[in-house]
Amino acid sequence: MKIFNYISLTIALLFLASCEEVVKIDLSTSEPKLVIDATIKWQKGTDGSSQKVILSTTTDFYSNVIPKVSGAVVSIKNSENINYVFSEIPNTGEYQCTVFKPIIGETYILTVVYKGETYTATETMQSVTPILSTTQKNNGGFSGKDYEIEVSFQDPLAKNFYLVKFFPDIYKTPSYSILKDEFTNGNLKSWQFSDEDLKQGTKINITHYGVSELYYNYMNKIISISNSSGGGSPFQTPPATVRGNIVNQNDVNNYALGFFSLSEVDVRDYVIQ
Repeated sequence: MKIFNYISLTIALLFLASCEEVVKIDLSTSEPKLVIDATIKWQKGTDGSSQKVILSTTTDFYSNVIPKVSGAVVSIKNSENINYVFSEIPNTGEYQCTVFKPIIGETYILTVVYKGETYTATETMQSVTPILSTTQKNNGGFSGKDYEIEVSFQDPLAKNFYLVKFFPDIYKTPSYSILKDEFTNGNLKSWQFSDEDLKQGTKINITHYGVSELYYNYMNKIISISNSSGGGSPFQTPPATVRGNIVNQNDVNNYALGFFSLSEVDVRDYVIQ
């Protein structure tokens, strides 16, 4: 994520109208903040033992390089005080653990120590109902002429929240959607995905997540901001800072960006026919 100050839309339009050259506007930037991507995913049919946490920092608006964070201490502890240490792959900002034990309903505490400051977050691992079917329409989408796929699943009789990631091989970044069962508890539910650029042979990776209500609300804000700013992915640059569940125990004002979540997931690969 990149943090930058707002610029008047009127001024921006005047720049665009008055010249044809690309104008690089001098935007003020804030001090870099730590970004913690701690999305723990337990794929059905696996033991979930291999997990990772990615650390980086924010950067200025025009930079295409995401600064990776090395030298941090990263761990996740469960309610029985079993501590899983995540070790960095040298100079990558990726911290891995190969002995993690995911348990549905278990509460975990993430701890990241970096530059003398300690960041923590607490979350509970959520289950997910399996994908039942994936079907295709050739007359879907807004135009009624696009390929559209529908991914169906049975919602259990409990309060549930879901996230889905569609990642076609024609995209540079995935597309995300969220769903809750407030008015349709216990019913057959489905995700729909279409794009005018889909064609026969396009491969789509589908990841269906069970998420907490807190993470649902966080992603709702991220996706809304992304859509309103014309972004294709909720993890592209948003025009505002969205706070997650990670707290700096030394200085609450020097917060980290990102979210600590634990989800059971079901994964499918589909090829447009």
